[in-house]
Amino acid sequence: MKKFISFLILLFSSFNLFAQEEVAMADQMRADGKIWVVVGVIAIVFVGIITYLVLLDRKISKIEKSL
Repeated sequence: MKKFISFLILLFSSFNLFAQEEVAMADQMRADGKIWVVVGVIAIVFVGIITYLVLLDRKISKIEKSL
């Protein structure tokens, strides 16, 4: 679990490196107010994937302990 948390910290700290370029589509979506919909959907998908992985890890750990 510590490796996973370290991975997330490194992943989030690297986002600043990719945000240097401005994209016309992103500017238009910001102007229309639709960028928050995109951010929301991405956040929901990301939380869903993380939740699935955590639950899967718990199930696997439970099975390993029983064996």
